[in-house]
Amino acid sequence: MVTLVAVSDAPKKGGTSSSEKISASETVPGPILLLGAPGSGKGTQGKSMAASWGIPQISTGDILRENRARGTALGKAAEKLMGEGKLAPDDLVNKMVAERLAQPDTARGFVLDGYPRTLPQAEWLERSLAQRADAQRVDGQAETTVPALAAIAVNIRVSYTELLRRITGRRNCPTCHRIYNVYLKPPQVDTVCDVDGTPLVARADDVETVFEERMRVYDAQTAPVVEHYRAGDRFIEVDGERPADEVAAAITAGIERFRTEERLRNLF
Repeated sequence: MVTLVAVSDAPKKGGTSSSEKISASETVPGPILLLGAPGSGKGTQGKSMAASWGIPQISTGDILRENRARGTALGKAAEKLMGEGKLAPDDLVNKMVAERLAQPDTARGFVLDGYPRTLPQAEWLERSLAQRADAQRVDGQAETTVPALAAIAVNIRVSYTELLRRITGRRNCPTCHRIYNVYLKPPQVDTVCDVDGTPLVARADDVETVFEERMRVYDAQTAPVVEHYRAGDRFIEVDGERPADEVAAAITAGIERFRTEERLRNLF
C-alpha cells in the first residue's frame, strides 16, 4: 500500500531543504493523470511535466483534432456526432486514447491532461493500463525496458471564486496573442494590449453563464472521478492557487516520492 501524499501543504518558495530538491529528469514518471476543474491550470502544469520528464502531454481535445485532421475512421465518427450537436461517447474517446498510448513515446510515461472525465473512462483506463503491464511481463520486457508503473492521479484544487475570476477575467490580444486577466494580470492601460495597443477581446465562452454550465457538468461527471482516485493509493492533491512554479514543484515532489517508494519495494 502506497502512503497518500499530501503535497498541498508543501513548503513555499525558499522553504525547501537541499535534501528535498528533486531532479525530475532522473525519475521514470510512468502514467500521470492530471485532474482539475476548468481553469485550474491543468494545461500549464501538463506542459511543465512534459518538459521536465521528456514525456508527452496528451489531451483528448488534441487527439480529437488530430484524428479529424488525418481523416481517420475515429475522427470521421466524432465529426459526424459533433455536426449533430452531440458529444463523442466514452467508447469513441477511449479508442482514440488507446491508439495514442500505443505510440512509442509513451514508454517512460505520459501526462493525460483532463482525462479521464467520467467514471466509465476511469474504469476503462485502469483495465487498459493493467493489460499493458501484463503484456509487458508476458513479453519478457520487464527486465529490459522501463517497468510498468501504476498511474498516479494529480488533482489541482482551486476554489470556485478563483476559477470564476480566471475564466471571466481572461482577455487576449488578437494581434500578438498575449493573454491578460483583468483581475489577476491586467494590462497597463485598460482594455488595450501593452505591446501593440490593440483592443483586447474576450472569448465568447469566457462568460459567467457558460462557466456555470461547465462547472455543473464537471460536478456531475468529473468530480466523482477525483473522489474515485482519492480513495485509491496513488493520489496527490495540490493547491492550485499558489504560483505556478510552486504548484509544479509540489507535483514533482509527490510523484518522486511515490516512484521512490515503488523502487524501494521492488528491491526487497
